[in-house]
Amino acid sequence: MTRKGIILAGGAGRRLYPATATSSKQLLPVYNKPMIYYPLSMLMLTGIREVLIISTPDDLPNFKRIFGDGSGLGMAFEYAVQQEPRGLADAFIIGEAFLDGAPSCLVLGDNILYGNTIGSVMKKASSRREGATIFGYPVKDPSRFGVVEFDKDWNVLSVEEKPTSPKSAHAIPGVYFYDAQASTLAKQIRPSRRGELEITSLNHLYLQQKQLTVEVFGRGVAWFDTGTHHSLLQAANFVETIEERQGMMIGCIEEIAYSNQWICSERLNKAATQMGGGSYSDYLKRLAANEGRGERF
Repeated sequence: MTRKGIILAGGAGRRLYPATATSSKQLLPVYNKPMIYYPLSMLMLTGIREVLIISTPDDLPNFKRIFGDGSGLGMAFEYAVQQEPRGLADAFIIGEAFLDGAPSCLVLGDNILYGNTIGSVMKKASSRREGATIFGYPVKDPSRFGVVEFDKDWNVLSVEEKPTSPKSAHAIPGVYFYDAQASTLAKQIRPSRRGELEITSLNHLYLQQKQLTVEVFGRGVAWFDTGTHHSLLQAANFVETIEERQGMMIGCIEEIAYSNQWICSERLNKAATQMGGGSYSDYLKRLAANEGRGERF
């Protein structure tokens, strides 16, 4: 079956208050586009066209207004409510009917990954039809994150959530690939002390079955977890620097849809026209006029 995507865009975003007092953090701008464009672009680069967006009852209508049914991108979007924060693994219980036995890719709505190897690494992970794939990213302060430990042959030895004494310097970014078991296994997880269904617990179940694989992002890949004011500003400055220097956008979902041949130049130009003026609109118009396509993401 074709792999489907889930974007978890819930939570109260309290670390970003008061900026998130009236808006989902995933709709805050990261330079020139909403935060959610970046994780969505990762799914699109993987070739995923069916996406479920999970958010709060208050915020979900705003995502619907932005994306509609997804046809403007040559995709199909569905939406579901997470009434309260119940953990990342809860996405597979909420999304069970949407997945309908298909393999999946879960991305967190506040994670941004950038680098010219992202697409190929994601596609490699997506090509695995059995088990789960997580990613490792070297950081200076792994105790702040979920951590994956692996041996010299890249076999996963352990996964831990914010350990006080990390066994590895590799944090686990918020993108996960799972096979058709994910929803069934998620139902077996017991809530943690925080009262949540932890994604680490789901990964443990795959590890116990010896079906957990890790792919490591090396030099040249940037990862931002945009959950704080500081990291949000860092991400925006990074995107602005790259785009201004190269003249190509990061996470431009219309460009990726066009490059994937999911939409034609007429639809791309229509999207640009509907936006009115501005640099984003002008960028799409140049693409539609075949003035050159930038490298995707």
